[in-house]
Amino acid sequence: MRYAHTNIAARNWKVLSDFYVRVFACRVDPPERKLSGPWLDRATGLKNAKLEGVHLLLPGHGDSGPTIEIFTYAQMHESEPVMANHRGFTHIAFEVDDVDRTLEKVLNNGGQSLGAVSEKTVEGVGDLKVVYCRDPEGNIVELQSWKK
Repeated sequence: MRYAHTNIAARNWKVLSDFYVRVFACRVDPPERKLSGPWLDRATGLKNAKLEGVHLLLPGHGDSGPTIEIFTYAQMHESEPVMANHRGFTHIAFEVDDVDRTLEKVLNNGGQSLGAVSEKTVEGVGDLKVVYCRDPEGNIVELQSWKK
């Protein structure tokens, strides 16, 4: 068994994937996808599903690592912004060298602040520096760095 990917349904997959490439050094894993047909309707439980997008290789995992799959469906439904304490999937996390510098990159590339940079010594694990922010489409991203 192997973990494969996490999907983000985006208003504009090109803009959002570019954000993750610029800020987090993700890499496009070709080809771009343009998918539709009865097989997709059956798999998703939707009618007339049409989507396009791309898979992004995550940093630190090589060419066969897990990906973020960013798709835009032809028909999208809006949802309320998720907070960290909502039930279900709430955020993705990146371990970074410099939380403050990465947060600045997030903000300079269309993201938003959510929380404030915080530090905590976690006994038996190390010193954590962490902050939650949002990507340009409002998805929560955790930035963390650890010193042991």
